[in-house]
Amino acid sequence: MPELTWQKSSYCQEGNSCIHIATEPTGTVHLTESSDPTAAILSTTPTAFAALLRATKRPAGAETA
Repeated sequence: MPELTWQKSSYCQEGNSCIHIATEPTGTVHLTESSDPTAAILSTTPTAFAALLRATKRPAGAETA
């Protein structure tokens, strides 16, 4: 894996409960937790990451299309 430049979520307050995101030139999206950013890194496609964002923004109880 190439050297990644991590960006902290703009919704993150101070502390160890933040998500960090990095991307590769190939488009692969990487996610990790701020409390230990090198322990577990989730890698996904831009399409799957976009689906995750849509799902987390969906109001509770809203149906999917």
